[in-house]
Amino acid sequence: MDPNHLHYMKEAFKEAMRALELDEVPVGAVVVCQNRIIGRGHNLTERLNDVTAHAEMQAFTAAANFLGGKYLSECTLYVTLEPCVMCAGAAFWTQVGTVVYGASDPKRGFMQTSKNILHPKTKLISGIMQEECGELVKEFFRKKR
Repeated sequence: MDPNHLHYMKEAFKEAMRALELDEVPVGAVVVCQNRIIGRGHNLTERLNDVTAHAEMQAFTAAANFLGGKYLSECTLYVTLEPCVMCAGAAFWTQVGTVVYGASDPKRGFMQTSKNILHPKTKLISGIMQEECGELVKEFFRKKR
């Protein structure tokens, strides 16, 4: 495994922990460009009362603002949970170069629909810190029940 993938997924995990502290579904994301984090995000759907306020969307907006443009083709998105269809669609529109996710989401992940939701040039890597990322979400929902 590329040590950079582990490093940046740990940063995304820190974002997921920020979401957990806010009693949000604990998903975190970072966007990396030229070995530098240029966007961070965590779920804010409850706090903002906005179903689109997912971690990836927050990170994409921050990265686009940093770069001064909407395309992230030279960037990598690291996210702790497999993106939903909405976030994969946003990744398509940003033309992000690579998507790296931790845990799969068998209920709402975009792979349940189609890998083709991503831009054709986007590389996909999964399973980085899969156990830790998956357990964080599972434990959050166990406590809710």
